[in-house]
Amino acid sequence: MMHRVFIAINLPESVRQELASAKGRWPELPAKWAKQENLHLTLVFHGNASDQELEEIKQNAKAIAGKHKPFSLKLSKIVYGPTGKNPKMIWAIGPESKELLMLQKDLSKSLLGDSVPKLETEQDFSLHITLGRLKEFEFSRIDLEERPEINEQIDIEIPVSSVDIMESKLRRSGAEYSVIENCKL
Repeated sequence: MMHRVFIAINLPESVRQELASAKGRWPELPAKWAKQENLHLTLVFHGNASDQELEEIKQNAKAIAGKHKPFSLKLSKIVYGPTGKNPKMIWAIGPESKELLMLQKDLSKSLLGDSVPKLETEQDFSLHITLGRLKEFEFSRIDLEERPEINEQIDIEIPVSSVDIMESKLRRSGAEYSVIENCKL
């Protein structure tokens, strides 16, 4: 059996509630907002894995997580993402964290080896949680001056004491995520 696998930091329910409430602040924005229960921080997207590969992923992720100490992350803004002229999403972002970068880098190296995609390198990884995806066609029809500004200051702290190996199942109603294994730091 194939599993669509990624490694993530799941958020406390109170943080999910606070982030999910953002959609009410921009009702005119043509966006598909993430379900509250799906809000997470992706560290490594592995993709399809067989049952055997999944067992290796579990062992590697547990070993890597065990070498890291718990830490905290901060979310400081809600913005369009990625930055640039053609945003595609609404993100909650935060300042760079050395602990997070080291954890992400170690997990990427261990799980993806030489097949680490260019966008998952240390330089390109950024702390962001996708709150919504813009409906590009509708969004592109809004004049630049008419687009709602999204640059809201927030102050959210997220304690990180584990990472989760997640499975994504694509359904008509959207992606459904489930935790396969919790790996303690």
